[in-house]
Amino acid sequence: MPAITALFFDVGGVLLTNGWDRATRRQAAARFQLDWDALEERHELVVADFETGRLPLDAYLDRIVFHEARPFSRGEFMDFLLAQSQPLPDSLALTRELAGTGRYLMATLNNESAELNAFRIRQFLLRDCFTVFFTSCYLGLRKPDPRIYRLAIDLVQRNPEECLFIDDRPLNVESALQVGMHAVRFENAAQLRRELTALSVL
Repeated sequence: MPAITALFFDVGGVLLTNGWDRATRRQAAARFQLDWDALEERHELVVADFETGRLPLDAYLDRIVFHEARPFSRGEFMDFLLAQSQPLPDSLALTRELAGTGRYLMATLNNESAELNAFRIRQFLLRDCFTVFFTSCYLGLRKPDPRIYRLAIDLVQRNPEECLFIDDRPLNVESALQVGMHAVRFENAAQLRRELTALSVL
């Protein structure tokens, strides 16, 4: 069996908290007194375009929040949105350890909008760990579509069995396995360390 030479990490739920998931949108609806059902319906109608780079953040917010007058500013809403991103320190420490070995091509493989992705990379110094960022907003595809995994594999010029994918969502892990990658479902940093050790990655 070929050795694992490339590691692909999900970001939200593995390295950082989720940036703008359902729970965060619920918090935003409560904080800004928005109608949750209307917010979520509007989000679902445009999220594919938002996360594949076809709808910029300002236009997305126009569609889901600022389609009518609000008693708060766009800046207030953005400050709240960005503040929801927090580090998962143990996971980041493990990632830095892996990057420091110099043994692996280190990449992310995640679903996120362009503006939020760029903010999170910059804010949490992810370039210190990763060489390349395979994000839905750049690739025009979203997990769990098997095509995004195949594209990432092709772009790093590896065989699938040389690649390991780490994600907290079962369906995303299943899709990675479907295309021939190794895959680990993330629960916490200690569990991930054990599984990486079992795979001779650590």
